[in-house]
Amino acid sequence: MIPMMSELLDVVLTQVPAAAEAVKAAPAKLGVVDSTIKFFKDGGPFMFVNLFWLAAALAVALERIVTLMFRYNLNAPPFMEQVTKLVMTGNVDRAVKLCAAAPHSPLAKIIRAGLTRANRGEIEVAKAVEEALVENSPHVGARIPWLWSLANIATLVGLVGTIFGLIGTFQALGNVPAEQKQALLSDGISKAMNNTAFALSIAVLCIIFHLFLTSYAKSMVETMELYALKLENLLARKAAGETQIDEARAA
Repeated sequence: MIPMMSELLDVVLTQVPAAAEAVKAAPAKLGVVDSTIKFFKDGGPFMFVNLFWLAAALAVALERIVTLMFRYNLNAPPFMEQVTKLVMTGNVDRAVKLCAAAPHSPLAKIIRAGLTRANRGEIEVAKAVEEALVENSPHVGARIPWLWSLANIATLVGLVGTIFGLIGTFQALGNVPAEQKQALLSDGISKAMNNTAFALSIAVLCIIFHLFLTSYAKSMVETMELYALKLENLLARKAAGETQIDEARAA
């Protein structure tokens, strides 16, 4: 028993140093930050060019989200409900003040433009509402098309970076021994493709933001057009002598 334990102990003592050397020789696993830094360094200077376009795309998307969802946002049904009550009870001035309480909302600006000409006839009201629509609708969709252009620019910059990386790799192959060329080629191609991967990621992000913001802006413009038409009909019924709120709602 004792001789067997002695032999086992000798085996363990001989294997431990070899295992320790293998652990030291194995490459250390990089963290997220170190991997990201290495990813950008391996990709070359075009990675930092695309980093600028990524920042531009995020800035445009963030500005549009804040503007549309917070600055321009107005709960249209309750707002128009209050306007209808005030108009049908003859308090047009109070309805104008209600619109002035939301100075940044395009819908409030359109409704206010129609209310300020409520006593000048249907034609003047229609002209004022149409002018306000034409003036405010472009502000809703402003800068959203930039995201599509930024997606294309980022993709093209990434392809240019990949091509330059491949050119550098093939030029370096002439200065190394034949047995190292395969490893150098595979490593160079892998690093060059970092540009394409990063560029396509930016393009996908831009397209997602473009799709979401375009749909949101289109919905907002349609709401503005709908309630502009409802305002024209409301003022027309009021001018025709209708005074009951329930009748206006039913109509």
